[in-house]
Amino acid sequence: MAKLSLSYHDKIIAGVCGGLANHFGWDTTMVRVIFAISAIIGFGSPGLVYLVLWLVMKYS
Repeated sequence: MAKLSLSYHDKIIAGVCGGLANHFGWDTTMVRVIFAISAIIGFGSPGLVYLVLWLVMKYS
């Protein structure tokens, strides 16, 4: 398992989804789809979660 950090190379906005995908060994597209679906449904305030992860995670 890779270190939890923002992805510098696989990013669209801040690299949070790319970093999560790298950490868990998942496909980046799958993580982005999960965030998009949860944003549409409103499950767990994904925007707030994204912002917190953006502030907490560091670039590697």
